[in-house]
Amino acid sequence: MPSLPELPPHLHTTKNLPPNLLPTLIKTFQLSSTSFSEIVKTLKPDLLIYDFFQPWAPKIALSQNIPSVYFATSGATIFSFYHHIYTEGTSSTFPYKAIYLLDHEKVNLRERIGSNLNDADKDFAFGNFTLSSDIILMKSSRGVEGKYIDYLSVLCKKRIVPTGPLVVHSKNDNDDEDEEEDSEILKWLSGKSCSSTIYISFGSEYFLSDNQIEEMAKGLEISDANFIWVLRFPVGEENISIEDKLPVGFIDKVKERGIVVLAWAPQTRILAHSSIGGFVSHCGWSSILESMYFGVPIIAMPMKADQPINARMVAEAGVGVEVGRDENGNYVGEEIAKAINNVIFEKTFYEGIRDRARKLSEEIKEKEEEEVNEAAEHLLSLCMKNN
Repeated sequence: MPSLPELPPHLHTTKNLPPNLLPTLIKTFQLSSTSFSEIVKTLKPDLLIYDFFQPWAPKIALSQNIPSVYFATSGATIFSFYHHIYTEGTSSTFPYKAIYLLDHEKVNLRERIGSNLNDADKDFAFGNFTLSSDIILMKSSRGVEGKYIDYLSVLCKKRIVPTGPLVVHSKNDNDDEDEEEDSEILKWLSGKSCSSTIYISFGSEYFLSDNQIEEMAKGLEISDANFIWVLRFPVGEENISIEDKLPVGFIDKVKERGIVVLAWAPQTRILAHSSIGGFVSHCGWSSILESMYFGVPIIAMPMKADQPINARMVAEAGVGVEVGRDENGNYVGEEIAKAINNVIFEKTFYEGIRDRARKLSEEIKEKEEEEVNEAAEHLLSLCMKNN
């Protein structure tokens, strides 16, 4: 990808990208198409796997008789919901009523980013599904989204092949200082009782506003639950301290039962810990799968994109609860505390949700190797067929 003055190489992914630079990143993706064409001619690969923002990539591959497969890193629920709207013209007839969008959550992706994509077709998802050779890979598991995988397959007339959750179990690859901090976090967590602690993270692509930080802090203070809160700031605000963003006196008030971590924490190691009883999440797809994989109930606070649909799918599965909002659609401390208390302290509530989360975790893990192997077999078959 070319390096533009406003988009240096360290911002060539959506990770830690300031929201205002997303259109620039998408445009920069498109500028790499010529270089990509030359790379494909040189390497002559047996197969191309591509993602959402490069509909030009499979066209380049197919022009050179190379099969290409779309890999959807979002779940089947969101795609089946929007494909239904594309096909039927309305969401009111979507067969699974637990899945819906509120008015303020609806986004027209074609209007928002379609004009920035080279070779974007008018077909569903800019033609990515249609261009995929024979199958579509999806980062999901039948245990999580079986009925949505099947319905999407009917809609797009192609086989949807789940890859499994693809959860990475390795220890962190950071430097010694980060590893020491991770050890301190896990040591602190080990001092808490089983299922007593909430983990809070909104991923690497969303940054809480000052008001959202204040309301989250209020909710944690009201709830009395133990917690680990990962707080991130966008590139350009690295020098801001946690204390500058949190309410005055908050850290002193909660120091016996909570820690606030700047930028990064070993998420999978934390979620796998027996002291974790819930995950306050923005419902990004990878975070959802990791929480389900480790059997941790989800306290859903969706913010944008596919997250509201993911949150409703979690609630439908009975492994999470969505935080209520005020009359203006904002998250407030009282509702955050209520959701946390239900998951951590209300026995009649948490027994059911923990049991369902545990059973789903077992099902995902049981099918994990089988799904990865099946995906690999499909890709191998496609390569052999082409040769």
